Amino acid sequence: MSVRIRRVYESPEPEDGVRVLVDRLWPRGLSKDAARVDEWPKGLTPSTELRRWYHAGEGSYEEFAGRYEAELSAPEAAELLDHVRELSRKGPVTLLTAAKTPEESHAAVLARLLG
Repeated sequence: MSVRIRRVYESPEPEDGVRVLVDRLWPRGLSKDAARVDEWPKGLTPSTELRRWYHAGEGSYEEFAGRYEAELSAPEAAELLDHVRELSRKGPVTLLTAAKTPEESHAAVLARLLG
């Protein structure tokens, strides 16, 4: 399995494989053509409440990751996670996020769970 994380603002590369946007909101200032997103499973993203809580600086990344993993156990999210896992078995998958620090974002949690 090959899963990597990239900022959605970076230019697409041939080795990206299937490009999966893992943000709930569309990235600001980016056209759909420029993003070249193959899939956008919004049900796989953190809830609005969790996202706002984390961005308000109310908790640590570790606590955020634990809460997000709990959200991913819900049936819809678990099904979408399985779908992306299946994609990664067939070839490379790139998780795209607008987060300024992808290594401390929900995308890193997803990559760990998919890996």
